[in-house]
Amino acid sequence: MTAVLLDPPVARNRLLDAMTGEGLRLFFPLAALHAALWPLLWVFVWSFGLPLASATAPGQWHAQEMIIGSFGAALIGFLTSALPEWTDTPRLSGRPLLVLAGLWGLARLAGLVGFEPLILVAALADQAWLLFLLAYLLFLSWRRRTTGLLGFAALLAALALAAGGLRLAMLQGDFDAGERAIRFGAIAFLGLLGLAIARITVPVTNLVLDPSEATSPYRPHPGRINLAPALAGLLLVAEAAGQSDSVRGYLMIAAGAAFLDRVAEGFVGREALRAELAGLWLSSALAGAGLVLAGLSLTGLPLPFVGALHLMLMGGLGIGLLAVLSIAGLLHTGQPLVFAPSTRVAMLLMVGAVLLRIAPEFLPGLPLSGGPHGLAAVFWGLSLALWLKTYLPLLWSSATLASESC
Repeated sequence: MTAVLLDPPVARNRLLDAMTGEGLRLFFPLAALHAALWPLLWVFVWSFGLPLASATAPGQWHAQEMIIGSFGAALIGFLTSALPEWTDTPRLSGRPLLVLAGLWGLARLAGLVGFEPLILVAALADQAWLLFLLAYLLFLSWRRRTTGLLGFAALLAALALAAGGLRLAMLQGDFDAGERAIRFGAIAFLGLLGLAIARITVPVTNLVLDPSEATSPYRPHPGRINLAPALAGLLLVAEAAGQSDSVRGYLMIAAGAAFLDRVAEGFVGREALRAELAGLWLSSALAGAGLVLAGLSLTGLPLPFVGALHLMLMGGLGIGLLAVLSIAGLLHTGQPLVFAPSTRVAMLLMVGAVLLRIAPEFLPGLPLSGGPHGLAAVFWGLSLALWLKTYLPLLWSSATLASESC
């Protein structure tokens, strides 16, 4: 068989077409790359500081870059691919995605070293893509005359407020306001996670149980599908209203219990242990456990709030992110829904990273090689690097553009 050699310009054009064929093809790799590299820089290069952050708290830059940066890129890819699918409308592709990537990347330049003169520019860039997503979502809702996406709109608006609030707090040197904005953004993202998992779990579970798609053996409990994001929304109202620690703590416990209730969706027999399903229910389990522990901390129990925060974000959002990236990466490139061994290893590494990250918070005397968070950063980075190695050839191949099975 004779190999066909493409001229360099033709090869570049085909690569660009594949990269920008839909949102997840461009933004999922960006999210994985940023999420893998930022903690390694934060721990091993910057030693939990930032070289150009003198008047702002490095920890708040870290939160901004992980929540709005890494998870934000995944959100762009998810919504720009899922919304057209849910509304049966044409997908965004090509230049609009490159513009969104440029705005997202501009904000990340400031966060790379904590460059304070660019805080305002970075804030405007992040607000631009967040508000674009919100406007795009509302437009599709209006076009299809549906209210089914308004939960996403409300939580996306809350995330935009949190991102803007944190940048404003940085500019004003208001540390406490920055911490409130971080909590607000974390809760908003957990609500978005709950809505996304509610949408994804049913078709994925049915596909795992019956790959022929001839039947739909799994049916969720309709009354509990959106309970977790609804309680996250109520918690956001309490945060915005400045309610006491006790009130917010009990609401966190309630929201956590609702996420833990979602774990029951995995009770489908031995298939529940398959990585394709386990990633989804494990995401809910870790998000719920983190919320419950954080709530107990706010009600007065001697539990580390920061450890609980990382459990819900690194665990809940992180495992959820990896599961969604892996599932969509297969279905949107025409592959069967069977994770490669490298993907399963990546998930185990991420679980290990979460446990290693929270261990020093709950067991302060525990000795860990490489400092309190060194191994966690390495495991986390390796997990996402494995995902990139497995999925980048699929997502950036022009051969998979017309072979979607989702």
